[in-house]
Amino acid sequence: MSQPIPTSADNQNLFAALRAAFPANLDAIAVETDDGLHYSWGDLERATAMVANLLASLDLPPGSRIAVQVEKSVEAMVLYLATLRAGYVYLPLNTAYQSAEIEYFIGNAEPAVVVCSGRNFGWVSKIAFKAGTGHVFTLNEDRSGTLLERAAHYSDQHIVAHRSADDLAVIVYTSGTTGRSKGAMLTHGNMLSNALVLKEYWGWRPDDVLIHALPIFHVHGLFVAIHGALLSGSKMIWFGKFDPRQVVARLPQATVFMGVPTLYVRMLAEPALDRAAVRKMRLFISGSAPLLIETFNEWRARTGHTILERYGMSETVMLTSNPYDAKQGERRGGTVGFPLPGVELRVQDEAGQPLAAGETGAIVVKGPNVFKGYWRMPEKTREEFTADGFFKTGDVGRIDAQGYVTIVGRAKDLIISGGYNVYPAEIESYINDMPGVAESAVVGVPHPDFGEVGVAIVVPKPGQTLQADRIMAQLKASLANFKIPKRCFVASDLPRNTMGKVQKAVLREQHKSLFI
Repeated sequence: MSQPIPTSADNQNLFAALRAAFPANLDAIAVETDDGLHYSWGDLERATAMVANLLASLDLPPGSRIAVQVEKSVEAMVLYLATLRAGYVYLPLNTAYQSAEIEYFIGNAEPAVVVCSGRNFGWVSKIAFKAGTGHVFTLNEDRSGTLLERAAHYSDQHIVAHRSADDLAVIVYTSGTTGRSKGAMLTHGNMLSNALVLKEYWGWRPDDVLIHALPIFHVHGLFVAIHGALLSGSKMIWFGKFDPRQVVARLPQATVFMGVPTLYVRMLAEPALDRAAVRKMRLFISGSAPLLIETFNEWRARTGHTILERYGMSETVMLTSNPYDAKQGERRGGTVGFPLPGVELRVQDEAGQPLAAGETGAIVVKGPNVFKGYWRMPEKTREEFTADGFFKTGDVGRIDAQGYVTIVGRAKDLIISGGYNVYPAEIESYINDMPGVAESAVVGVPHPDFGEVGVAIVVPKPGQTLQADRIMAQLKASLANFKIPKRCFVASDLPRNTMGKVQKAVLREQHKSLFI
């Protein structure tokens, strides 16, 4: 059994805090995979030490970035933890990114090391070496690749690199739906402060078992889920890819599940999902995209559990959460709960003045979890903060009299039609309540008279037939005329990114020439 790692008392390295939370029995199982592999806490300790020693052997400059685009595996998580442990900066990249996107990220971040899937080595290494990257390794989901082959030659003992709370730990690139992606710089302090708050707020316990079925190139799966489990010394049941039938089958062995709304919809389609399957579950958490109230209600009726919806961003990790503890209030569908402890959140008008309860405006936030700024974009960073230090989230919402926060939409999704502000989320909520509707999206497109008008794209439930003119007629009976979309289309599905968010930029592009 490995001995506890030596760390200095003032080391603020996030890994040091995660490692200190490992259980005393390092032989206990930390991760069990969907294909039957078991990793002990000691395995995580030794593996992260070996990869950290490999990185340290490369004589990289301080603050070097380690860019990673690999399929999900426990070894990929080990690489993330080892990067923190060695004191370098982790740069996760979506596995869906293609060559032009990877070229931009590598050119912008200038990583010292790139780790990619073996099948992509040819084209990724060409981009990386051309950009000046010194080292390119491979890592595959079957535990093969040059990274692990090289790491196997290094010691499994490693002293955690000393880092301060303000030192950079991760760069997360935003989705780039409104132009080039920006690299959000998160520090060791940003992430540790948020993880500690969530551990308390969500009642994490050492005997919890988390089903981890999310990607690990994003805040939700990489930080919120993994940090939560490690910081409480809790076991993870690890799925390389989400499979609703297999996940439902493992629910009886788990206590916590985190997912995007799409995952809940797919599990509801499984006949095996019932109250017996979730008898040991303590908490279901949803985020990364809006949860339809229909899904919220159907899940509660089917399982007896009320999904906890929360709100976060790449730049801030988690900001708000519905209550876990009933003493703090009820979990309200359609809201993202209250600001987390330590987070200041306000809704303001265009002039920056705070708005009263119930009024809709721009959401701005402040707290120890808020990022350091955008990578090599000092002017953009300054633009995105108010004079008193609040970050402009770009989200539009309101706070009710009880303090519950509701997200109305993204500021960029706001439609200004004939001088009137039209919030797509309001129209979508009416459409989604109509019989036979599975979901909808409303986007703004150019119009010669009104400047901008709404277009609705509506997806029917399986086996249902919808008529666009009837949808429009029902909207006209419910909403002011200036809010009514000028056109409505029925479609088989909506374009989504890998985290389940509807890609409204794609829809705007598809329909931009309707009226011009």
